[in-house]
Amino acid sequence: MRAPAMTVDEISKLLHEVFPQGFYPGCGLTIERVEYAKSRIRRHFQEGYIRPGGTISGPTMMELADFAMYVAVFSAVGPQPLAVTTNLNINFLRKPGKGDLIADARLMKVGKRLAVGAVEIYSDGVAELVAHVTSTYSIPEER
Repeated sequence: MRAPAMTVDEISKLLHEVFPQGFYPGCGLTIERVEYAKSRIRRHFQEGYIRPGGTISGPTMMELADFAMYVAVFSAVGPQPLAVTTNLNINFLRKPGKGDLIADARLMKVGKRLAVGAVEIYSDGVAELVAHVTSTYSIPEER
């Protein structure tokens, strides 16, 4: 098994420096684990995520999936803060309850310029998927 290009602590430090508006103490996101081309992210529940109908909103789940992919890209290619999402497709499978969400991201292919992956989102403590995401990230040329 290949070692990750960056650890949880290294990724957290980088994000605090280059993306403080998206990753800061109290933002509700926790990087729980990274392996090479994989990440596990927790979105801590907040009442503000609930939409009419009593479920967590789609944009909240999309943000979680996108962040999980961003971290997975760092785990595979190292510090590339200018990597950007070029595609994200989400299938909402069931309504999540009022609780934390867990996102498991896995890169399926890491090339020189693109990384393609999938994210599975669960409600904490529930085995069935809440959403399934596929996504592509563009990796900038090294300068």
